[in-house]
Amino acid sequence: MSTPGRGLHGHVLDTLGPAITAGDYPPGSVLRTDELAQRFDVSRSVMREAVRVLESMHLVESRRRVGVTVRPEAEWNVYDPQVIRWRLAGADRPRQLRSLTVLRSAIEPVAAGLAARNATADQCAELTRCALGMVANSRGHRLDQYLVHDVAFHRVILNASGNEMFARLGDVVAEVLTGRTQHEIMFEDPDPPAVTLHVQVAEAVREGDARRAEELTREITVGALQELDILAP
Repeated sequence: MSTPGRGLHGHVLDTLGPAITAGDYPPGSVLRTDELAQRFDVSRSVMREAVRVLESMHLVESRRRVGVTVRPEAEWNVYDPQVIRWRLAGADRPRQLRSLTVLRSAIEPVAAGLAARNATADQCAELTRCALGMVANSRGHRLDQYLVHDVAFHRVILNASGNEMFARLGDVVAEVLTGRTQHEIMFEDPDPPAVTLHVQVAEAVREGDARRAEELTREITVGALQELDILAP
């Protein structure tokens, strides 16, 4: 359970963050902490803590005698999982989903090829377990259970690549996959060929076939983009 202080500043963040990322406060807007503290009925220390979190995401900057100023979108930390979550919850969801899915299509196939070269035996086994978990939950409208294995599968690929920069994108990919499910940008059951492709990627990685692992993963990301054309045009 959250502590009361954390709960209060979390409530402020859950309101201000989505409002900023949705454009309700355009760049250059000045937010007065005293006014915000009154509006949310919290202490100034709670409000300052919330502002510090928003500053860490580069959504705002705080200046003495000026207040808290909303920064331009180009300066936001768009890789922050919470920022991704807020943006996916807003009206700009289709553009955000497409942007993130294009990022996946650029990174994940290369990561899969590297994983085929660098994955340990344990990572190969985990990848196979994740793929089989996806198969087991791919029928019967079990998207939440499917998501758990899907997220884990892609984390293993990124980690097994041996590239620490790719590995750090695990949270980003997790937010994309979670956002698709939570906001119903998915068919009621996952596309069967896509599920099969995940199993085949696991096999290619285990067999050390880098070219096949990369090609199959590219098929997965292309399919994800095609789903967006249908479900979030």
